[in-house]
Amino acid sequence: MKHNFCPNCAAPLVLAENAGRERLVCSKPCGYVFYDNPLPVVGAIVEYDNNAVVLVQSIGWPAEWFGIVTGFLEKGEEPAEAVLREVKEEIGLDAEIVEFLGIYTFYQRNEVIFTYHVRAKGEIVLDTTELQAYKVTPIPELRPWPFGTGPALKQWLAKRRDV
Repeated sequence: MKHNFCPNCAAPLVLAENAGRERLVCSKPCGYVFYDNPLPVVGAIVEYDNNAVVLVQSIGWPAEWFGIVTGFLEKGEEPAEAVLREVKEEIGLDAEIVEFLGIYTFYQRNEVIFTYHVRAKGEIVLDTTELQAYKVTPIPELRPWPFGTGPALKQWLAKRRDV
């Protein structure tokens, strides 16, 4: 989202150095700085049926694009709570956290992703307001993608193979 005007005084925003970085700042002396900080997101590698992972496809994605379950961290919510909520909301499964995998930066979307490995059970019920499809992929057939949540999946697969 491009910001053109100061939300405090409506003056134009201009690029200027601020705290050692180029940022949008108010052209008047009101002091507003647009920091454009990344959004916190949670991601779940959902292990299902013992040797498979549930991958989901967001509405509007190309037919060949699938990813792990993700969602925004909400105000007042812990990442571990959020990841379990997202699994329940998006694919209708009750899950338990196996482990926290790490924090991954998704520069293209300006997000930081708190990623977990979870195990889930139950019948998959797809949230069709956000997702258009899902697939249950056997773990040996998973192929990580190079951005977003793909590096977390790659690390998880490498760790599993080392065990």
